[in-house]
Amino acid sequence: MTSTQTGAKWIKELLEGHPDRIHDAFRMSKRIFVDLLHKLEADHELQGSQRTSSREVLGITLYILAQGGSLRLTKERFQHSTETISRYFSAGLKSLLLLSVDAIKPIDRQFRDIPAEIRYDPRYMPYFKDCVGVIDGTHVDARIPVEDQVRYIGRHGTTTQNVMAVCDFNMCFTFALAGWEGSAHDSRIFARALTDDRLHFPHPPQGILINMFTIIQLFVFLNVYLFNKTNKCR
Repeated sequence: MTSTQTGAKWIKELLEGHPDRIHDAFRMSKRIFVDLLHKLEADHELQGSQRTSSREVLGITLYILAQGGSLRLTKERFQHSTETISRYFSAGLKSLLLLSVDAIKPIDRQFRDIPAEIRYDPRYMPYFKDCVGVIDGTHVDARIPVEDQVRYIGRHGTTTQNVMAVCDFNMCFTFALAGWEGSAHDSRIFARALTDDRLHFPHPPQGILINMFTIIQLFVFLNVYLFNKTNKCR
């Protein structure tokens, strides 16, 4: 680690340079990076040290997440030891996790209001007046230890995590469940989200929620229907 281009200098260069550079490095604009930094510093325990700023800690974390960078490559990019990079990455992840608890949730947990996109569109009212969002799953590429890879191999033969997400009609995420192996079926993940209280799935109030088994049946039916329809269109 003998380069004069330290991590702090590199981030400063990104913030002062062409907008595409910081977007390519961290997958976000300068404005979002700065806003995220201030939010994490103020509310979610992001801290640096005597030698490293919180800005660089965030940069290290985002660089690894955005580039899929190894600790070895990140060590060279930021001119720190592997142990230091690992420690700062863990600190950055902790702050982002705390942020996710505040950010990924329904605006109104009682679901008292009908979304405007449904209320004022006669095509959807009154048929979808009780609809509060959309649930879907997606596969995200994952680096898995060799001994665990078989369980994570998805339909396309690569190792993935099956991530379930829920969003509202403003396209804001209200729930996310990551970590499931790529071979896991969507209905299995959905059933766990509904029944495991530790996951804090945003259930509608009692009196609105229909039978749990019926929900799972509907979810499975919808997946099969969409799968068959997609295959017919090919």
